[in-house]
Formats: sequence, structure tokens, C-alpha cells
Amino acid sequence: MSLKLIKLTKEYEKQLGEMIDEWKEDQEKNHTNRSPWAIFKNDYHNFEYYLEHLEVKEASDGKVPDSTFFLLDAERDRLLGAVNIRHYLNDALLKDGGHIGDGIRPSERRKGYATEMIRLALSECKKLGIDWVLMVCDKDNIGSAKSIVKNGGVLENEVTDTEGNIEQRYWIEI
Repeated sequence: MSLKLIKLTKEYEKQLGEMIDEWKEDQEKNHTNRSPWAIFKNDYHNFEYYLEHLEVKEASDGKVPDSTFFLLDAERDRLLGAVNIRHYLNDALLKDGGHIGDGIRPSERRKGYATEMIRLALSECKKLGIDWVLMVCDKDNIGSAKSIVKNGGVLENEVTDTEGNIEQRYWIEI
């Protein structure tokens, strides 16, 4: 298996569409979350706009600069998921967002891909000079919690978000 994080390019437009459509269908049917939010905030059908607005380049309106990567299975030429890395934390991200938002497309879940994607994302965090990474997940998202812990995540505490969900806050030293 040859997994790697890539930046999105025109070459992957078709694969992106397939992944997003699968994700949206699953979300509508099963009410699962869409994470990372960064890959859902714009319509991929206008690919040039999507690509141009995928990442936050400068801090504004409560947003911080970020980088978005996609997990590619090069052997199958298939996008398996995505990870969004916030370059630093503001007060809101410190409470319930963290440095990394990640997700695996529904048909590829429970295969260990999230653990590997987080491992690769931590390398990207290191390149950004981030030594302590905060990752947050819903308490009932057992798979996400396991992937975080397998990458060295230590539970700091649990907080209740604005919608009443209990979120777990994990720190990873890299």
C-alpha cells in the first residue's frame, strides 16, 4: 500500500468529486459528520474556485492560516480522505477545534487509514514548527479517538460544545 499526503491539483478533480459525493450521500443517509470542514465549505463543481479557496492564506474573521492535504492511495489512484492543519490556535480552536481536522471517506473507514493520515499530518505539523498538536473529537467517535491515541494522543479533558456534544481534547507531542 502506498499512501501519501498530497496537495490537490487539477489532476485529482474527478477523484475529489467521487469522494465528496460519496461523503455527502453518507451524511444525508446516516447523519454522520463532515470532517474536515475545509473540503466541504465550497462546491467542487467550480473546481478552480474550490482550489483557490481550499486553504485560508491569511488570518481573518476568526480563521487562522491552514493547509489542506488529501490522503492518496497511489496504487489505486484513489483519494481516501483529507486532513486540514491549522498553523496555530486562536481561542476558539484551542477550545474545540484543534490543529488537525481529518476524515476518511465512508467506504474506506475502519481500515487504519485515519491512523496513517494523522501520522503523516504530524510530520507536516513538525515542518510548520508545531511541537504540541491539539486534536479534538466527539466523545462518541471511538474510531477517531483510537487513531489519535495510536499517534501519541493524551486526553487532557472533555468539554461540552455549543450544541451540547461532549468533545475530547487530546495533545500529541511531536
